[in-house]
Amino acid sequence: MTGVSSAGGGAGLLDAVRQRLAASGSEPTPARVAAALRAQGRLLGDAEVLGAAEELRCELIGTGPLEPLLADPAVTDVLVSAPDRVWVDRGAGLERAPVSFPDALAVRRLAQRLAAVAGRRLDDARPWVDARLPDGTRMHAVLPPVAVGSTCLSLRVVRPRAFTLEELAAAGTVPPGGAPILRALIDARVSYLVSGGTGTGKTTLLASLLGLVGERERIVLAEDSAELRPDHPHVVRLEARPANQEGAGLVTLRDLVRQALRMRPDRLVVGEVRGGEAVDLLAALNTGHEGGSGTVHANTAADVPARLEALGTAAGLDRAALHSQLGAGLSVVLHLARDRDGRRRIAEAHVLERDRDGLVRTVPALRWGTAGFTRERGWERLKALIGGGS
Repeated sequence: MTGVSSAGGGAGLLDAVRQRLAASGSEPTPARVAAALRAQGRLLGDAEVLGAAEELRCELIGTGPLEPLLADPAVTDVLVSAPDRVWVDRGAGLERAPVSFPDALAVRRLAQRLAAVAGRRLDDARPWVDARLPDGTRMHAVLPPVAVGSTCLSLRVVRPRAFTLEELAAAGTVPPGGAPILRALIDARVSYLVSGGTGTGKTTLLASLLGLVGERERIVLAEDSAELRPDHPHVVRLEARPANQEGAGLVTLRDLVRQALRMRPDRLVVGEVRGGEAVDLLAALNTGHEGGSGTVHANTAADVPARLEALGTAAGLDRAALHSQLGAGLSVVLHLARDRDGRRRIAEAHVLERDRDGLVRTVPALRWGTAGFTRERGWERLKALIGGGS
């Protein structure tokens, strides 16, 4: 901020103005900030008053020093691990941001205010929160002493529009010549999952692919936290809900999948498969709901069947039944990873097949290549699925 900090005793003066506005319940408009400054015996110029007003606005109703980072269209994640350690991800891995908080209390204050805006509780009795802010930003926060030293705050930015395949190709996520194969996958109504680790771009790729669905088809999304925003004219979005402080009102992702099946979906999409909803999604894919999709956390495409097996077993579906439904209902896994420079890319595409024991495993069909996808032994199977794609 200009002006106030350089006027001498800036931090103390700003604290006094902050307390005065908080006590009156007033928003930090320039006129009110000027009046509060006069009450402290300080007369400042217009630029200094506006600077103080903007800083207070960011803190009291915005995101404080994080606001310019969140406004950067290239930023996907903002992570605060200490007052003087703020990190951002602009698509090439984490980098240190040139911003800081005055102290650990300021980080805690911001985390608690954001939690309150999301209608959630964050205090010593409930020291962590996972919520969605009104603008769609996903927030997670952990308070000390669970988080050692300082409140840890993680913000995942949800952009107002989905990227096109051409934009993903320009960014290097889709290899040269890969877009027609992905379009053919969607046109052929092949059921698929997008796998990868945290922050590899699973939601981004899925939203782009959903934008390729025909305009006359109805997409029903079931998400734990609403992040998917495909560019499509007919999208129904369902979001899970945590229980309130009395323990009532819980709506799980599994509940949403079951409701979605009654909403005449042409494409059923589960934003992130991580629990018992895996069973319901596989059941749906085996009862005429072609072209369904979702995301799942996995280290490699080959690990996806084991991941789904673990989720299905936990939900009460035995191994044989799980693999039977998996083999009949799911066809392709698109796996995302980061390269050594931290850039996201489609590392591989696998098709599913059953072995002699009836268990499902994946077979590599395509791998990332700088000149385009490299075809592997599963390519002929994938080619048949997508109708003889190029």
